[in-house]
Amino acid sequence: MPALTKTKYSGTITHLGYMPTLSDGTVTSHTVDQMAMDFGGYDKDAHYGLTRPSCSRVTQQYPKGTDIRNTRQISILSANEIAEIAADLGLEALDPLWLGATIVIDGIPDFSHIPPSSRLQCERTGLTLTVDMQNRPCHIVAKTIEEAEPGHGKTFKSAANGKRGVTAWVERIGEIQIGDQLTLHVPDQRAWAP
Repeated sequence: MPALTKTKYSGTITHLGYMPTLSDGTVTSHTVDQMAMDFGGYDKDAHYGLTRPSCSRVTQQYPKGTDIRNTRQISILSANEIAEIAADLGLEALDPLWLGATIVIDGIPDFSHIPPSSRLQCERTGLTLTVDMQNRPCHIVAKTIEEAEPGHGKTFKSAANGKRGVTAWVERIGEIQIGDQLTLHVPDQRAWAP
């Protein structure tokens, strides 16, 4: 019996990008029209790899710097939620490059709250991404926005709360490009209710 249910929701890829290095300064990303991904993610991205050092998000589980499975290979954001964040910041638009987005999609409502373990599957190539969890607003992104649009980055963390998309890892390798459709498949289980 299948454990995942294909939904009627698909998102169109409107942006693909990567960060060649990680920095405590600002986000430096690059745009591409297509991306081939293997089990480590996108090999030009600083988040590439099967493992990663643990960070502040998992300090209750591991000391910072512990080698753990890399479930943060890909950062996926919603075009609609990016527009909402921009409006809250008093900006006409936010460049996905400032946000460190690997993928921006348009068409899946309430995107940042899709269930962990959901799959996003490319209809054209079969590439499949497994959602780890909701991404959190980051002070490095706030600095990047502040540098590009002075006076607007300081409130990014509160404006982006619950709207920063999700992190994911590659479950099935393949290639994606701008305009591809990613279909949402969700776990077939009720919400946890202890």
